[in-house]
Amino acid sequence: MEFLNDLWLFMKERKKFWLAPVIIVLLILGLLIVFGGSSAVAPFIYTLF
Repeated sequence: MEFLNDLWLFMKERKKFWLAPVIIVLLILGLLIVFGGSSAVAPFIYTLF
């Protein structure tokens, strides 16, 4: 959690709020890859793409 706090403080201090959507999309894609490869939800995720 300290990493997320540091990241937020960096974006807040340097006014780089445009990074937030990029980071969120990358996290969502990462979660889809992790859950898509090793669960019963995989066939449903593959139909999205």
